Amino acid sequence: MQGVLIDTDIAIDFLRGVVSAHHFISGLWANNQAVLSVLTVYELTAGMKESEKVVTHNFIEACAVEPLSTEISCRGGDLYRKYRAKGITLTSLDCLIAATAIEKGYKVATRNVEHYPEQGLLIKL
Repeated sequence: MQGVLIDTDIAIDFLRGVVSAHHFISGLWANNQAVLSVLTVYELTAGMKESEKVVTHNFIEACAVEPLSTEISCRGGDLYRKYRAKGITLTSLDCLIAATAIEKGYKVATRNVEHYPEQGLLIKL
């Protein structure tokens, strides 16, 4: 597997000491497979407390960070429209994270499976 995009919920679990998330992410680090979307970096830093700043930034630095591109942005827009037409409203951030995974050949590690309806995209924790 090329890499695994760690969704914000799993990153927060890790930062809060959830054992299953720690084991999972440690395994990704050991194989150089831990990836964050730049949007997950945004969500983590937007929600952190001042006392969590150092540990959050250390976590981010331990992962590869995938930036947005025109291709990812267009794919995200396509996903948003596709699911909106089916009556499913996804957030722009989730569409862009899913688009990043699709464009880069990653899986998404998350507990929020309803945020990522694309078939074959998820690793559910």
